[in-house]
Amino acid sequence: MRRISSKLTYFYKRVFPALWFGAIALTVAAVVVASGQLPPLPFLIVPGAIALFGYFVMDKLVFDLVDEVLDDKEALIIKNGRAHERVDLRDVVGVGFMRFANPPRITLHLRKKTSLGSRVSFCAPMRIALHSASPIAKELAERIDRSPD
Repeated sequence: MRRISSKLTYFYKRVFPALWFGAIALTVAAVVVASGQLPPLPFLIVPGAIALFGYFVMDKLVFDLVDEVLDDKEALIIKNGRAHERVDLRDVVGVGFMRFANPPRITLHLRKKTSLGSRVSFCAPMRIALHSASPIAKELAERIDRSPD
C-alpha cells in the first residue's frame, strides 16, 4: 500500500492550530502581566477577531482533513482518528483539487455515504510547481475513469 496523503497532515491539523491560538493567548497574557492590569478593550477585541478569523479559515481548510489515505490498488484506505474506511475506486464519483490552497487539498466525492461522510478531503503532498494540478489527483481521476461501474 502506498500513502497518497501528506505526512504533514498532523502538523496542519494539530500543531499549527496550537501554535496559532497559543501565540495569540501568549501575547495577550504577556501584555496583562507586563502592565499589571487588563489592557484597553480594543486590545482584547483585535486578538479575539484574529483568533475567530483563524478558526473559521482552519475550519474550512484544515479541521475536516482526514489523517491518512492509503492506495490499495482497487481501493483507498481512509483513516481519521479511530475510524477506518475502505472505499472502492468505483465508489468514488469525482476527485477535486484545490490548487492554490494551503495546505493543498484533494477532495473525493463518494457515491455512497460512509462514516466519514460523502466527501472526504485529505492533504496532498507538497510540490514545487504550485500552478499545475496534483499528480496524485490526476492519477486518481484517471484510475476512477477506467474503473468499471
